[in-house]
Amino acid sequence: MKEFENNAYFWQKVDTLYSSGDFKIKHRKGSAHKHYPSLTYPCDYGYVESLSDENESSMEVFRSDNGNTVDSIAVCADIINKRFEVKAMVGLSEEELEEVLHFLNCTDYQKTVLLKRGKQIPSWGETE
Repeated sequence: MKEFENNAYFWQKVDTLYSSGDFKIKHRKGSAHKHYPSLTYPCDYGYVESLSDENESSMEVFRSDNGNTVDSIAVCADIINKRFEVKAMVGLSEEELEEVLHFLNCTDYQKTVLLKRGKQIPSWGETE
């Protein structure tokens, strides 16, 4: 089963989606969350504009100035909105990543797991 995890081709496609449009900041680092004012965004948070309208399904992103590739993806189960949300992490330090995970997991209504980037290319992922 390990060969199905962390496929480098998957991450290549994720990077292509991220770089295919403009990152638009919705909430700057340090700004308060609209529903939970005691929570502040640990880094810039926004979306990739060309993928879709910001109010529809889009690539949501937590971003720092340290990079331009997607290092990990957070998958969130949100029971208030009754949906899964996927958020890309771009250029975050380990400390910033911990802060984002705390931010995303601090209520009883949403819980998050993290998928970290790998470099392995499984045999089934190669094309001729």
